[in-house]
Amino acid sequence: MCTAKEIKEKTLKYTLTTWSKQAGRDPIVVKKTDGIYYWDYDGNRYTDMSSQLVNVNLGHGNPDIVAAIKAQADKYCFISPAIASEPRALLAEKLVKLLPENFGKIFFTNAGADANENAIKIARLYTGRKKVFSRYRSYHGSSFGAGNLTGEPCRYPLEPGSPCFVKFFDPYVYREKIRFASEREAAAFYVAKLREQVIYENPDEVAAIVMETITGSNGVIIPPDGYLEGVRKLCDEFGIVMVCDEVMAGFCRTGKMFAFENWGIQPDLVSFAKGVTCGYTQLGGVAVSTKIASYFDDHLLSCGLTYSGHPLSCAAGCACVDAYEKYHILENVQKVGKVLGEILEELKAKHACVGDVRYKGLFSAIELVRSKETREPLVPYGKDPEGIMKGIIGELKKRFFMTYSHENMVIVAPPLIITEAQLREEMAKMDEVLSLVDAKYC
Repeated sequence: MCTAKEIKEKTLKYTLTTWSKQAGRDPIVVKKTDGIYYWDYDGNRYTDMSSQLVNVNLGHGNPDIVAAIKAQADKYCFISPAIASEPRALLAEKLVKLLPENFGKIFFTNAGADANENAIKIARLYTGRKKVFSRYRSYHGSSFGAGNLTGEPCRYPLEPGSPCFVKFFDPYVYREKIRFASEREAAAFYVAKLREQVIYENPDEVAAIVMETITGSNGVIIPPDGYLEGVRKLCDEFGIVMVCDEVMAGFCRTGKMFAFENWGIQPDLVSFAKGVTCGYTQLGGVAVSTKIASYFDDHLLSCGLTYSGHPLSCAAGCACVDAYEKYHILENVQKVGKVLGEILEELKAKHACVGDVRYKGLFSAIELVRSKETREPLVPYGKDPEGIMKGIIGELKKRFFMTYSHENMVIVAPPLIITEAQLREEMAKMDEVLSLVDAKYC
C-alpha cells in the first residue's frame, strides 16, 4: 500500500496528465468514493459537481455495476469481437430498444472519440461521399479523425487535417449580434445559413452533418426550437447522414434518455459513451439506423477494434442501463433539474457577472461576463492570461465544490442521483464564489 505522498510523487514522476502543463501540477490523491462524493487521504470530502468528465451519471460506487463486472470477470474477461458473447448481445439489444424505432444495430467502440471516428467512417461508406460538416464550438474527441471533427482550439495540434472536414457555426443565440423575435426565427436563420454552406460545398459530396445534440463543454449551448428539426429536413433534402453526438448529453442527462428526444427528431447515427457505463469501464459505440445497417448486409463494414464490445464493459453497460430504470433516474433528473434551473435563474438575476445560464435537466453552464449590457466575456475567448477562470475554479475547490471551466463558462453537471438538498447545499457555494467575482471584476 502506498501513502498519499508516494502516490502523488509517482504520479508526477511517471505520468503525463491530459490537457495540462506538466510542471506545477498538484493533483488530489483520492482514497475513496461514494455517491456524489470523493475523499482524499486527509479526510476532506469533495462534491463531484461535474460527474468527473460528465460521465459518472450514476455516481460513484454503484453496487449493481460493480457486481456485474465481478460476475463477468469470473466467466471470462475477453473474447474477440468476431465471437458472439452474452454481454455484448444483451447490451446491444437493450440499447436498440431504448432508441427510436428507426434504429437497428450497434457498433461498439472503446470511448467517445472512436465512436465518432467510426460514425464518420460509416457515413462515408454508406453515402460514398467524403465531406463531413461539424461545428466550431464542439468537442468530439482528440484522436486524429475525431480531433479534426472537433471545432474548438484543441484541434490545432492536429492541423493541417483532412480537407474533407468543414466547419459551421453553432446556433449560439446569446452571442449573436442579431436579436431574434423568437427561438424559431433564430433556428430558421441558422438552418438557412447552414443550407447555403452545404450548397456551396456541393451537396453530392457531403456525407454527414455531425453535431453534439447539445453542445457540451463548449458552453452547454442548447439549440433553439426548430433548429434540429430544420437540420433533419436539410439532411433529408440532400441525402446527408445526420449524426447526433450524445457522448455527454445521452443517458438521462437532459431529462430524456437521449437529448435529441427533447425535440422529437430521429437522427441516422448516434455516437455514445460516458453514461453507458458511467466510467466504471471504458465503452462507446455508434447506434445505426436500420436502413444504414441493412446496407452493410451486402457491403463490407470496414470498421474494427480489438476491444469492440469488450465483455467486462458490456456487462457494466447492461447494469447501467438497468440501473437508470431501477433507480428512477429520469424522474430524478426532471425533478432536481427543475430546481437547478430555478437556482441558476436566481443567480443570473442576482449577480452582475452572470451573463447567461443555460440548462436542460442536470446539464448546465454559467456564462460569466464583465458587463451584462455589453456581454463582454469575463476572459477573452481562447485566452486567460490572468488565470481568472482558474482562480474561480480554485475558489470553488476551496469549498470542495469540484467542477471545471471552459473559456468564460463554468460547467454544472452533477451525478444524476443528486438530491435536491445536496444540490442546494452545493449551489450555495457557487453563490458565494459569484459574489467574489462580482466584487472583483464587475
